[in-house]
Amino acid sequence: MKGEALMPSAFIFINTETGFEDAVLEQLQIPSVKEAHLIYGMYDIIAKIDAESVDSLKETISVNVRHLDKVRSTLTLIVKEE
Repeated sequence: MKGEALMPSAFIFINTETGFEDAVLEQLQIPSVKEAHLIYGMYDIIAKIDAESVDSLKETISVNVRHLDKVRSTLTLIVKEE
């Protein structure tokens, strides 16, 4: 939306160890994670993350998401700022 300051955001797809999808979803209850949902398909969870800066966004993903217990892999899509 024009005229509004946009916060950097990203969508992150998460693969968990089998049977731990709900546990990882619970661990995603951190302030930067605005939404998180269980999904079917190649990935188990999709989460939307907002941050104050791109550096903060990257740190949240690498430290607070990728290192969660039972996370096997992730795919991050950073939203293009307009």
